[in-house]
Amino acid sequence: MWNVIAEAITQATDAPFSIDATSSITGGDINQSYLVEGCSKRYFVKINQASRLDNFEAEAYSLNALHLAEQIKVPEVIAVGKTAEHSFLVLEYLELKQPTDKQWHTLGQQLAWLHKTTSHGQFGWQHDNVIGSTVQPNRWSSNWRQFFSQQRIAWQLQLLSEKSIILGDIDYITQVCHDLLTHHQVSPCLVHGDLWQGNVGFYHKQPVIFDPASYYGDREVDIAMTELFGRFPLAFYQGYQKVLPLPERYETRKHVYNFYHVLNHANLFGGVYIDQAKACLQRILSFETP
Repeated sequence: MWNVIAEAITQATDAPFSIDATSSITGGDINQSYLVEGCSKRYFVKINQASRLDNFEAEAYSLNALHLAEQIKVPEVIAVGKTAEHSFLVLEYLELKQPTDKQWHTLGQQLAWLHKTTSHGQFGWQHDNVIGSTVQPNRWSSNWRQFFSQQRIAWQLQLLSEKSIILGDIDYITQVCHDLLTHHQVSPCLVHGDLWQGNVGFYHKQPVIFDPASYYGDREVDIAMTELFGRFPLAFYQGYQKVLPLPERYETRKHVYNFYHVLNHANLFGGVYIDQAKACLQRILSFETP
């Protein structure tokens, strides 16, 4: 496997590369992650089963899209490939450091510029991708309410129901979420799609984002998720608001948007996340529609 990865790096960089050392490093719950060193160079390598190649290709596609937007640094994609038993994704290795409030403020500003300067005629993505290891549908739609309620909420509820986990009538819950987005004017922009603290870092005082699940959607989905698993520092939100203030009723809509991620965690891990999904649903059902 490592010989194949070394050859893929050689071809991608047009420079001879051989691996002198590999060391396992933290890289999430889904993939095995390694620091690969050789020829005075270092790379970050993710490895999974060969059947997961599509997931790595989708991640690389999102990273390249974010890179082309030229607003926030992302790791450079070096190579994607597979062996008989494994698939792999090779990325630029970035040694991340603890940030200052000023750097969090910069991240907020850069995310706002990403949202402000990217656009598309419809909501969706060029292909389905994954959120964690769950398929994320991205069929093109001109209607944001329909896109999010059907391809995000209803999809996750259906996956749960297939595991005999029923939170309520899927059509009814989906309609409530749809209605809570009524009158919200949305222009499709490029979003990270999975923006929590574990997918953010700082390299040479420069913000970096990674592990995206990108698509063209409502910018508020990114901001909402920064509040789900431990809020980002205040400086981040101050930076974002300075460039692109959030519209009215965001405080209501964020619960609908984060319901998607809680449902996904319920599908992936079960347990306490099922209870969290039920609590999130009760909050959403308590809101009055516009």
